[in-house]
Amino acid sequence: MAKEEQDLLEKVVSLCKRRGFVFPGSEIYGGLANSWDYGPLGVELKNNIQQLWWKKFVQSRDDMVGIDAAVIMSPKVWEASEHIKSFTDPLVECKKCHQRFREDQIGKDCPSCGNKEFSEAKQFNLMFPVHLGSTEDSGVTSYLRGEIAQAMFVNFKNILDSTRVRVPFGIASQGKAFRNEITPGNFIFRTREFNLMEFEYFVREEDWEKWFEYWRKEMLNWLKDLGIDLKHVHEVEIPDGERAHYSKRTIDFEYDYPFGQKELYGLAYRTTFDLDNHMRSSGEDLNYVDPESGEKFVPHVIEPTFGIDRSVLVALLDAYHEEGDPAKDGASRIVLKLPFKLAPYKVAVFPLLKNKPELVKKAQEIYKNLKQDFNAVWDDRGNIGKRYYAQDEIGTPYCVTVDFDTLENDTVTIRDRDTAKQERIGIKDLPSFLRDKLS
Repeated sequence: MAKEEQDLLEKVVSLCKRRGFVFPGSEIYGGLANSWDYGPLGVELKNNIQQLWWKKFVQSRDDMVGIDAAVIMSPKVWEASEHIKSFTDPLVECKKCHQRFREDQIGKDCPSCGNKEFSEAKQFNLMFPVHLGSTEDSGVTSYLRGEIAQAMFVNFKNILDSTRVRVPFGIASQGKAFRNEITPGNFIFRTREFNLMEFEYFVREEDWEKWFEYWRKEMLNWLKDLGIDLKHVHEVEIPDGERAHYSKRTIDFEYDYPFGQKELYGLAYRTTFDLDNHMRSSGEDLNYVDPESGEKFVPHVIEPTFGIDRSVLVALLDAYHEEGDPAKDGASRIVLKLPFKLAPYKVAVFPLLKNKPELVKKAQEIYKNLKQDFNAVWDDRGNIGKRYYAQDEIGTPYCVTVDFDTLENDTVTIRDRDTAKQERIGIKDLPSFLRDKLS
């Protein structure tokens, strides 16, 4: 990792801790490796991404429905899906320090001690077992879900019976998944507990290539919604022998992280693998019957997968900017140029002077009014310049300042985060001004 790139990651991690985006997990007890908690601003950013995704891919479409499924499912689900047999990574152990690594993610030398001798690779299952029952010798062993897709296949018949969906259609879901990763790391890029957004899109076999290409383009459009420069994104065709056990074709969308070009999202053609397996294992008929022709068939599946945590990470990396001349004024202006829809706070409101009750009162009125429709924040700490810089650093697109002119003509100063330009605007026009930015 080049020093400049390493510095960027360290700066983003520092900003996340300092401003309340992401905290180390269990920190007061010394932390838990590769465990992270979303703080007050981080949860807003994460939720905004999830809500924008749900609006774009579910609520705005007539061919998509959603579910929210249980994290723990019957162990028979994971047997049928072949996760118990095939959901593995190659593990090697350093013969000197006994640290374990994924075989495909190390070079000739041990990353911990530099030793060159490793054990033979063994397949390591990534599923997290969980005991269901009151005692060790009663109940059954199941697993925390390693992906969120299986609930959509298991509920396929329920969706057909309870809705009027017709092929082609999709079932969407968001939620946590768990993988006992051998070498997690790089901040929130790879963790054992992570968040996903994805949908299974059911199509006729003869149409799979058309829909695969359609969703490939839609995934790129989504990256634009996140404010990602597509020059940082690469499409990588995964060859035979390297794809997941259920996939006939997979494209990985990889991003230029500070630690290298690595996976961000995935697009897979799962054929009828899952529905066929669950039909054989459960004995349930999971065929689709065309309501007009009466044709009966098992649909093929296109699966776009979006990591929420990685979406947060790339949104922060692409949005992070430093402006100004550190040698001249002692510090750069740090700006998170997040898209308006993603920004944790849409607008900050503050009085020009906190020791003038008439300014504070008016500013509070404006703040409370805006907060009814927008996630607004109040700030009266320090001088006005420091407040602007603090809001720039957390990505707030607009700052509204109440000054003495406000008391005379009901106008305020509104400042743009990205340009730092200011203009006067009527108080009554503020809601419509901000609402236009959300459209």
